[in-house]
Amino acid sequence: MTKPINAERRRLAETASGERDWKRWGTYLSERAWGTVREDYSPDGDAWNYFPHDHARSRAYRWSEDGIGGFCNRSQLLCLGLALWNEQDPILKERLFGLSGPEGNHGEDVKEYYFYLDNTPTHAYAKILYKYPQAAYPYERLVEENRRRSRLDPEFELVDALPRTFAENRYFDVFIEYAKIDEEDFLCRITACNRGPDPAPLHLLPHLWFRNTWSWGYGHAKPELREASHDNVACVRARNRSLGERWWSVFAPGASSPELLFTENETNRERLFGVPNSSPFVKDAIHEAVVHDWRGGLNARGEGTKAAAHVRAVIRPGASFTVKIRCSPRRRRKPFCRFDEVFEQRIAEADAFYRDVRNPRLSPDEANVQRQAFAGLLWCKQFYHYDVEKWLEGDPATPPPPPERKLGRNHDWTHLNNRDVLSMPDTWEYPWYASWDLAFHMIPMSLIDPDFAKEQLILLTREWYMHPNGQLPAYEWNFGDVNPPVLAWAAFRVYKITRNVTGEADTVFLEKIFLKLLLNFTWWVNRKDAGGHNIFQGGFLGLDNIGVFDRSAPLPSGGRLDQADGTAWMGMYCLNMLAIALELARTRPAYEDMATKFFEHFVYIAHSINHTCAGGLWHEKDGFYYDALHTPEGEVIPLKIRSFVGLIPLFAVETLDRELLDRLPDFRRRMEWFLKHRPHLMEHLTLKTTEGAHDTCLLALVNAEKLEWLMHRMLDPNQFLSEYGLRSLSREHERRPVTVRIGEETRTIGYEPAESKTGLFGGNSNWRGPIWFPLNFLMIESLQKYHHYFGDRLRVEYPVGSGQKTDLWEVAAGLSRRLCRLFLREDATGRRPFFGDVEAFRKDPHWRDYVWFHEYFHGDRGTGLGAAHQTGWTALVAKLLQQSGGARRDPAKTPDHASPLVND
Repeated sequence: MTKPINAERRRLAETASGERDWKRWGTYLSERAWGTVREDYSPDGDAWNYFPHDHARSRAYRWSEDGIGGFCNRSQLLCLGLALWNEQDPILKERLFGLSGPEGNHGEDVKEYYFYLDNTPTHAYAKILYKYPQAAYPYERLVEENRRRSRLDPEFELVDALPRTFAENRYFDVFIEYAKIDEEDFLCRITACNRGPDPAPLHLLPHLWFRNTWSWGYGHAKPELREASHDNVACVRARNRSLGERWWSVFAPGASSPELLFTENETNRERLFGVPNSSPFVKDAIHEAVVHDWRGGLNARGEGTKAAAHVRAVIRPGASFTVKIRCSPRRRRKPFCRFDEVFEQRIAEADAFYRDVRNPRLSPDEANVQRQAFAGLLWCKQFYHYDVEKWLEGDPATPPPPPERKLGRNHDWTHLNNRDVLSMPDTWEYPWYASWDLAFHMIPMSLIDPDFAKEQLILLTREWYMHPNGQLPAYEWNFGDVNPPVLAWAAFRVYKITRNVTGEADTVFLEKIFLKLLLNFTWWVNRKDAGGHNIFQGGFLGLDNIGVFDRSAPLPSGGRLDQADGTAWMGMYCLNMLAIALELARTRPAYEDMATKFFEHFVYIAHSINHTCAGGLWHEKDGFYYDALHTPEGEVIPLKIRSFVGLIPLFAVETLDRELLDRLPDFRRRMEWFLKHRPHLMEHLTLKTTEGAHDTCLLALVNAEKLEWLMHRMLDPNQFLSEYGLRSLSREHERRPVTVRIGEETRTIGYEPAESKTGLFGGNSNWRGPIWFPLNFLMIESLQKYHHYFGDRLRVEYPVGSGQKTDLWEVAAGLSRRLCRLFLREDATGRRPFFGDVEAFRKDPHWRDYVWFHEYFHGDRGTGLGAAHQTGWTALVAKLLQQSGGARRDPAKTPDHASPLVND
């Protein structure tokens, strides 16, 4: 019997067909827009100081908006958010606070407690929790103490600044939920719970405002908010040329009707720059009215472009207070009829959707972690607007930018014009897309929203993103930086996962992105192979602080750095493109020619990287791949750092089943001709066919002998293997740091399991030991592919020193369990490793089941580090849980992606 489609899947199908647009409105509002490159018009590119947090409440944003738990339409014309005041804070809490890059002793860092609890792909239901202290928020204390601390000290957190407040639970749990009645009509429910021992006052101010599109000199009509209250219901009518009319109603059961406050979303020039305002109605007028009781900036006529409904409550201990909101395209006489019923229905539908998605073998705790990972991934879909040419030139109604900008950041990316909803790493610390992060995001995303996953990957290759020369944009701080080329890998994985989810193979998507990736592949070959010998330099590649040199900058001694990871990424890229070409060749024979091209290119790369002479990167004595420094004098110096750089060659692996080769005789014939006539290239390459049932062919940079060497190092607890995954730098460098002397300069690198002690390569360069999810995920997939070829014929000691040998499938499963363990509650203590040893996080029922998905994790203890809410690539844990069927159980040895040309 066919399984009935659930309500959320039906909404996704209606959106995909164009029948209805359920994604027009969503949780697309960032938690931070200040301090971004887009808002920076300084001569020196100092984005943090040009538009600091102190300006945010008073200064209109040019490119995008921010707010707490916000909702907006796809082009962010009309925004909804929440502001709070506890009668102690110096400012109205309209947005989350954190330290800028220069302020934090470990880089930028949000200093708030909030959790993404739920969301569905169409945002028909969404839920976020914000924990708001009942004491004055310690803005200055957080800045001063973190500025005082060095990189050797831990970060000074909000719980450290307010120890008594949190010890006595003197805070509000503020839950913000959204539920859609239909694609244009939606509800918001705000529930504030007093967790403290005493009654406490709280001001809740739901906000409605238009993004400022009219002040920049392009003749855009100014929209309007106007009071339209009726029958004791506080109501605002919103008018905009694109959106038409919308009606925003607010109701607080048990309280008097909310007071509506109006002003304009315009900069308070007098406060910020000492220049008289043309009108008293400015952006921070609502803050002034609530916090300082100065109402001169409010528009008494009940109109403007920014409005708030002001509700004050005194909430008893353990009690809660609710505010209800509806935003509708039509005026409703009874806007809150069936309000709670709609929420109950949407919550039940969200439960049904995720019940159908998740592996039924997951425990309740595993299911909770997976669902919050999906929720964070969906909350990190944000509106992103950036037209580089306009940004460089400046706007007609504003002073021209300094001339230095014309040769400054992103000046050679004038084609880039983005205005889309994009998957971002984080809504506060990284409220901008990063192309290689996004590639990893789409793996778990494809489990819940296959169409969005495919659309996002295609979007990065469109002409208003991809550079005319074929380079993909990295991220807004430097679009020209070089990230690992993982988009082809992500595209093929998304293709296969979505085929499993939907039952259909979308070869149109696969062909479309393959043709655009050909341009990017050519860019890599032409720009990053300085010697033309299939050894690549790459540059930054995400591993910024894992070596002794800044790989984004010229070497201090001159010369060049041949990179083991850069070369391996290109080997992987070749195999990814080969796999896609062979998949397309099943129905389009012309792609057999392309498959041959990538096969041959891969063979040349494999030959080059494995040379043991001066041209290669494999060190025979050490059994490891190293970067090689080529000095201007012609000397070649291997940089003997045992880091993930030397393990990445394992990612370049693919298996070809004999059945596929038999179906593609032209490709097979050309491959065999090449092998026959280029035998000297096969010395370091594994390309053999197994005998028996599998009958597979292996393409890999790393042959069996080298594989065993690398496994011995990787699976050693004293080197790479941690209880929670693989470290990015070998622990052996803790007692044996590596020192490199080039000319007059001496550089040293040692193992650091947490934050890096040096800011040499940037404000938050942290890759000297922590566990990093994307690389661990790729390693798990690679080991599964090797197992698909070797099976039980290759067994390794795992962990090294245990005396126990196992096959590579079990090693991959073990690594998966270690990564999942970061988030799961330990049976004995109730501790979740990512939370560290904070007592409340372990035992308090109002904390213990909420999960953060950090940027990376302590190499020894598993404590979460970096961006706390990076539910981008760390949401990969949702896929690990899904494919393993539970972290505490061994997965069955049925290849999930061990043979990617055949299975997912």
